[in-house]
Amino acid sequence: MTIDTIGTSTTARTVDRPAASETAASQGAARAPATAVETAAAVTASANVPTLDQVKNAVSQLNKSSQAKSQGLEFSVDNDTKRTVVKVVDSGTGEVLRQIPSPEALEIAKSLESKSSTGLLIQQTA
Repeated sequence: MTIDTIGTSTTARTVDRPAASETAASQGAARAPATAVETAAAVTASANVPTLDQVKNAVSQLNKSSQAKSQGLEFSVDNDTKRTVVKVVDSGTGEVLRQIPSPEALEIAKSLESKSSTGLLIQQTA
């Protein structure tokens, strides 16, 4: 590597890196980049949203798994917000060490869903 001073006229140096197309070919990229039409179709396509029963079934299967039990994880669905809740529990004492989302976040979500568009979080006027 050389360092040139400002104002010195130098010719462009060649870079010893392969071109992007050569790199992609060497990595086995079999697909060209998506076209604008493919991207727009992917964005506007409707996603398969699971039903509440499907989510509850998945949660019960997770709770039955031995890996979740050994890690002290409990999965549930909040009844009010219908959001998935993950708790990290001390297996010895049964104490909840961490909950995601937190109880406060669930209360805020419940409040946002139940109120009109005015006064969502703060019910006070200036």
